Amino acid sequence: MTTRTHPYRTHTCGELRIQNAGETVRISGWVHRQRDHGQLLFIDLRDHYGLTQCVVDPESSCFSALEAIRNESVITITGKVVERTADTVNTKMPTGQIEIFIESFELQSAALSPLPLQVNSNAEFPEETRLKYRFLDLRREKMHDNIILRSAVISSLRRRMIEQGFMEFQTPILTASSPEGARDFLVPSRIHPGQFYALPQAPQQFKQLLMVSGFDKYFQIAPCFRDEDGRADRSPGEFYQLDFEMSFVTQDDVFNAIEPVLAGVFHEFGKGRRITETPFPRIPYDVSMLKYGSDKPDLRNPIEIADVSEVFKGSDFGVFSNALEKGSVVRAIPAPHASDRPRSFFDKLNDWARELGAPGLGYIIFSEGSAKGPIAKFLDEDRLEKLKSLANLQDGDAVFFVCDQVKKAEKLAGLARTKIGEDLDIIEKDCFKFCWTVDFPMFEYNEDTKQIEFSHNPFSMPQGGMDALLNQDPLTIKAYQYDIVCNGIELSSGAIRNHLPEVMYKAFEIAGYNNDHVDEKFGGMINAFKYGAPPHGGSAPGIDRIVMLLADEPNLREIVAFPMNQQAQDLLMGAPSSVMDSQLKELNLKVVLPIKEKASA
Repeated sequence: MTTRTHPYRTHTCGELRIQNAGETVRISGWVHRQRDHGQLLFIDLRDHYGLTQCVVDPESSCFSALEAIRNESVITITGKVVERTADTVNTKMPTGQIEIFIESFELQSAALSPLPLQVNSNAEFPEETRLKYRFLDLRREKMHDNIILRSAVISSLRRRMIEQGFMEFQTPILTASSPEGARDFLVPSRIHPGQFYALPQAPQQFKQLLMVSGFDKYFQIAPCFRDEDGRADRSPGEFYQLDFEMSFVTQDDVFNAIEPVLAGVFHEFGKGRRITETPFPRIPYDVSMLKYGSDKPDLRNPIEIADVSEVFKGSDFGVFSNALEKGSVVRAIPAPHASDRPRSFFDKLNDWARELGAPGLGYIIFSEGSAKGPIAKFLDEDRLEKLKSLANLQDGDAVFFVCDQVKKAEKLAGLARTKIGEDLDIIEKDCFKFCWTVDFPMFEYNEDTKQIEFSHNPFSMPQGGMDALLNQDPLTIKAYQYDIVCNGIELSSGAIRNHLPEVMYKAFEIAGYNNDHVDEKFGGMINAFKYGAPPHGGSAPGIDRIVMLLADEPNLREIVAFPMNQQAQDLLMGAPSSVMDSQLKELNLKVVLPIKEKASA
């Protein structure tokens, strides 16, 4: 029995090699580039798998037709594989040792001209153009590779979770609106007029209910929806996370489960970059805020902030000593080996701080056994030695200071740490530095509302349980909450959950919610806990941020196939859009647009 030749291809555009020389083949793809060398016309044909150079001479009956073909048209080429001469071999292409001598071709689909963006170029194009013509943008090599990477990362995550005994379940997309967290996307119900579903911000309650239902290890590549403003690392509409939950576990068990998964994926796709060895460092929240000025510490930066308030208490430097008496703190940010930097280095950092609304950054320079700078003259020898000890300073180092109330001092010191590390070029390169931030506060005080509220996840177990809720100052209670951080980017938050109804009621009471409110908003979950719930916990690393790190891309747009723009618009499909009156009537809805203010005469 003879094998019929495929109408479109016997091989892909990335498949042919020197051993195929002499074969008659058929390939299909997009015209990537044409080069007319007078006596020969070269066409690079591209598909998902790669590029193949094809050639035709003027004597061929199809020469003139091929010459008229525009870039990005789709064609099928039939011809003989020919070995390239030694001087024409292209070592940068897997197919670079051969070319196809075209015998015939068929135009499958012609492309319009001119193209709104060039596929065969690395030139930059406006975001609006790229998103409106995303199908062209995705044909570009870098974008194509990024989307392939995303698929491979998800496949690897899924495989590694299954190998650890996790089972994949799907949780509902249409669910109830939640009063906590970000703004919901609402979906009107046709069957129940005036009522709404919400798209899930995360599968939080459902994954906990799966544990209550007797399943032991759950995971899901979960879509999450939040109606919030877009950022470089966050879509304004939807995002995906590796959502997982485990029963009968401690915090250590959760860490031990996910660390090898993440480390394995980063080893697999990290292109040889160094990766933190497991177990990842664990940094208490309070320590992280002090030493790094952030709960998302970038450990590539060697600078560690120090509290040097005691150096300035009662000192002759009245600006700091007076502020300390009013409850401020002084934080020191070392600048390693910066003593030989020009005056402009210090002046620019002062100007930078002022642009952020701070009075500036005072500094001291330690060089050749002496201390210089605008603050040094106010400190005696003992205070200078204590400063060097507390901030771990050596001769040749400089140190900058922030003096303010704790929260403001932490924030500015953290920003200064990053700025100084960048300006000194001491942030480690070609590596992924992981850590856990642990022991988050259960509650925080809102200065605007003058109320205590949850600082992280309201469903977390307080450290110390009911005893802590009853007998401790709420602002001193820590929770079994944790974030995993890589290179200063939060990949996920997680927690050991509060599975005891009485503890949950009490925690919500402290945050200003009575039992009726808890029953109304979280009744499904808290009712389930009343029928026997296992201790459980989990986390949900963000897929988008993982891929951004691995692809070394600063913007989410570069690793998502069809992202929205920063105004939450899908320029390709034209969403959001108005709908017909008949659709609104079916849903018992009426659109009331905001009244535009008339321009003043």
